[in-house]
Amino acid sequence: MNLTLKIWRQASPEATGAMKTYEISGVSADMSFLEMLDVLNEQLNAQGEEPVAFDHDCREGICGSCSLMINGQPHGPEVTTTCQLHMRSFKDGDTITVEPWRADPFPVLKDLVVDRSAFDRIIQAGGYISANTGSAPEANSVPAPRDKAMRAFNVATCIGCGACVASCPNGSASLFVGAKITHLGELPQGQPERWSRAVGMVAQADAEGFGGCTNIGECTSACPKGIPLDVISQLNKDLRTAIKQGL
Repeated sequence: MNLTLKIWRQASPEATGAMKTYEISGVSADMSFLEMLDVLNEQLNAQGEEPVAFDHDCREGICGSCSLMINGQPHGPEVTTTCQLHMRSFKDGDTITVEPWRADPFPVLKDLVVDRSAFDRIIQAGGYISANTGSAPEANSVPAPRDKAMRAFNVATCIGCGACVASCPNGSASLFVGAKITHLGELPQGQPERWSRAVGMVAQADAEGFGGCTNIGECTSACPKGIPLDVISQLNKDLRTAIKQGL
């Protein structure tokens, strides 16, 4: 395939960025989107130009690093991670626009790389169980109802990629926060800190500058792991309970 790429280039957080157009040829339909960017960077290196900076790590759809806005959609036209998006989703001659996440709490570091440490600080504010459990306990040592265990397992698949924020008109992180609160709130080990966890994580999300949720649903539509919208309801329930308890 022959493609035209319009890519956001920004040398540093302080620099003024702009879209730059590149032509690339010989793209295989079996390449992943990141492999296509690798080919582009090899081409730029050969021409003596600065390669495009973009985040990646596992390239297996697990880590959430490969966060790109492709043609105005988080991770592109398929509901998957960018590393698992293949070029067969595009046609020969297509023009593809590639941008970083657009949200104030995710400042651009360089080109397509953004700083998502705001998510780390939200986790540090309560997304953990602080009891000293020693080594990993045997899985069945703490009984849990199957429905709760399965729900915790399903929402724990959130990889913190930030697609929910990038897709939300409000720039809300409620789906991410709700997934983490629901995951721990469904398990017996998460009960002692359940209410303080909700207060701490929501307060940190607000302090980071993420917007509020208005139940538009774009977040769950863009989520590559299919986190359901009801985790936001759980977040709000836990927060209301915490407020009633004076936390």
